[in-house]
Amino acid sequence: MSKMKKWNIGFYVAGLLIFSYMIYAIGIDHIWKNIQKTGWWFFPVIGIWLVVYIINTFSWNVIVRNTSDLTVTRYPSFLKMLKITISGYCINYITPVVALGGEPYRIFAIQNYVGARKATSKVLSYSLMHILSHLVFWIASIILILLWLRPPWGLSLGLAITFCLFILALYMVFRGYRKGLVAKTFRILEKIPFVKKPIRKFSEHRLQTFQEIDQNIVNLYACRRPVFFQALFLEFLARLVSCLELLFIAKAIGVNMNMLEAIVLYAGSTLFSNIMFFSPMQLGTREGGLALTLSIMGFTAALGVYTGLVMRIRELFWIGMGLLLMRIK
Repeated sequence: MSKMKKWNIGFYVAGLLIFSYMIYAIGIDHIWKNIQKTGWWFFPVIGIWLVVYIINTFSWNVIVRNTSDLTVTRYPSFLKMLKITISGYCINYITPVVALGGEPYRIFAIQNYVGARKATSKVLSYSLMHILSHLVFWIASIILILLWLRPPWGLSLGLAITFCLFILALYMVFRGYRKGLVAKTFRILEKIPFVKKPIRKFSEHRLQTFQEIDQNIVNLYACRRPVFFQALFLEFLARLVSCLELLFIAKAIGVNMNMLEAIVLYAGSTLFSNIMFFSPMQLGTREGGLALTLSIMGFTAALGVYTGLVMRIRELFWIGMGLLLMRIK
């Protein structure tokens, strides 16, 4: 059995176990009642995320493909990339550290096409792009919240501090694109007590590999600037499209919500849930973010509970699809 196949089976089994536990934790009766309550609106709630994943795939696809690289003779097809994207996000949903669990799977899935080092750099480049788009979206949303909602001064101060932290994070991400990320990360880890010895032992014979991966990441921003901003635009667009889910959920129970309110609600809930990044499937954190943001916007907290449950059911659907796609070659 090949190494790739062993990893694929490992990801699949782990995902299936956690997926089963999540269904048990939420409860089949709870799931069915909320599907019935949502009615036919449940189909656009599910379907809009296929659109989001397609946009994500376009973004990753322009990063992966480099026609000037003559060492790569073939690239995965768009449908193959879409399959990997959905399965990768499926793993992200069910791992404790959000947005990291699916990255090894993506690397193993495309390394047969572009090689292990290029696969690592292209996956890391896309991950940085995904983070960058979130930061840009949150920065724009904070400005929108401050100008439109005019929250109390205490909350405004907290948002202003968060805004400054996001600007700093934005600078760090761009620095990673300009100067590399992998080699420097390992140099920092080598200075941490208790872990520095094993980290140094692991990295001492891999410095050249790390430098090559970093160079590939740097080349995206330095030499392929139009591709960089095209991928960033697509990822930002995906964030905006995903806000439609909240509009559909509100419409299902007759709540009047506009696109501006949906953007603010999505920004508030995702911001809170990503701060609590260690929670698998963001259990409990999303509901807190939804309830807090809805209360500031003047909506009832009950809408937050219902919205959170419907979003979890949507995630369960796409986790199931991701696991199924992992078994399809």
